[in-house]
Formats: sequence, structure tokens, C-alpha cells
Amino acid sequence: MFESGHRRWPEAVKAQAVAETLEPGATVNAVAGRYGVKPNQLSAWRCLAKQGKLVLPAAETATEPTTFAPLVLCDPEPPQAPEPSPLPDDKLRLIFGDVAIELAADTTAVRIAEIVHALGASS
Repeated sequence: MFESGHRRWPEAVKAQAVAETLEPGATVNAVAGRYGVKPNQLSAWRCLAKQGKLVLPAAETATEPTTFAPLVLCDPEPPQAPEPSPLPDDKLRLIFGDVAIELAADTTAVRIAEIVHALGASS
């Protein structure tokens, strides 16, 4: 045995134990008990597997073959603003981001400036 008193587990045994914890209904405590290791040690092996440092054995399910699908990452399409509907000649529309305000065509410039200022202050 080793001077440190620690047992060294072969990678294949670690991988098999971790794979067993992934089976439906399995618990880390139960699997650790079957292998004679502490649950925290088995959890550490699970972390190694998640990091890709421990390769798990392939699942043995003849009814469901293992298949891989390509992963494609794309930049999301920027949201497009809906086309504004046509306004009658007696209306005025202010659009500020997602906010659209329709005003009477004879709204004073001072009032329009107040509205624009208020919209700018809220963003």
C-alpha cells in the first residue's frame, strides 16, 4: 500500500462509479457505499467528469443508440420595429424606442418639446 494511506483508484473504476450515479434513481451515497468510498470522494470524481477530466463509459442501451447532433451558435437577429401604420394628415407621431405617441397635427412645438424631453429623461 502507499505511505499516505490513500487508495488509488483506476480511472476506469472512477468512471464506472460516476456513471452509476447518473442512472435513474441512483444516489451518490448508495453508489459510494457499493464502492467503499466516501460520498464526497465520489462527488469529486463527478466534478472531474463534468470538467472533461474523467471519461465515462458509454451507456449500454441497445434500444437507444447514441447519436450526436451538431450545435450551431448564431448571433441573435436584432428585433425589428413594426412598420408604423399610415397616419391621417391631421395627426403627428413621435416614436422613441418602443414608445409611439400620436398627437394632433396642430400640437404646439413647446408641447412636443416637453414630451420629447420627458421621454429622454425616462430612458
